[in-house]
Amino acid sequence: MSIQTRGATWTTRGKVVVDGISIAVEPGTTVGLLGPNGSGKSTLLRLLSGLRGTTSGVVTLDGTDVGGLSRRQVARRLAVVDQESTTDADPTVRDVIGLGRLPHRAPWSPESSSDREVVQRSAVAMRTDHLLDRHYATLSGGERQRVQIARALAQEPTELLLDEPTNHLDVRHQLELLELVVATPTTTVMALHDLNLAAAYCDELVVLADGRVRASGTAAAVLTPELLAEVYGVEAVVEDRDGTLHVRYLRALP
Repeated sequence: MSIQTRGATWTTRGKVVVDGISIAVEPGTTVGLLGPNGSGKSTLLRLLSGLRGTTSGVVTLDGTDVGGLSRRQVARRLAVVDQESTTDADPTVRDVIGLGRLPHRAPWSPESSSDREVVQRSAVAMRTDHLLDRHYATLSGGERQRVQIARALAQEPTELLLDEPTNHLDVRHQLELLELVVATPTTTVMALHDLNLAAAYCDELVVLADGRVRASGTAAAVLTPELLAEVYGVEAVVEDRDGTLHVRYLRALP
């Protein structure tokens, strides 16, 4: 397995936010984390990345406990893109993507020709190479998100964790971004709100509610009217359109 959790739990101030989650992510797959606000998606991503330690249970990368690895070791293997990334500085896009090379460089060492090649390759993969000399602050929301994923790819990760990558993007940019993401040669776990995007772009889905896994599997197995009523509190019709599931919402349930 690429990423695996066994009974992962995280508690803060007496509240259980993630409750005994056990999942296994197959190498090379794209997994969507679904669930309403407060279901534990972002916290689970932080546990998977090692940015937050479990209260109990374990998170592993290829069988190695993430908690026993240094931040540099994890960053050479796994990259994270949060919902929003801001800075008080005024870097260029090239500078931002170049941050992804830091785990591979000795402290205070200069950028190498290999680093520059990886930055260029990552920019091309996310179609941001024409923006390299632009200042990050001048970019649109969609451009910034692509740059942040290019920065993550510059880490040369085998695993990519994305927290709401389509947040605040219009429909066209949502589709363009996810097409680029699924084309990357990484194992990807991403939190999403849009069930139809998840059904279209993810190999497997994991649905959370109240910090627990309520369902996992393919879109066809997971996205049922019964589950949507239970987890999201909505009445919906689930249709198969040319092999891709589509959720049509009817009403909020009382």
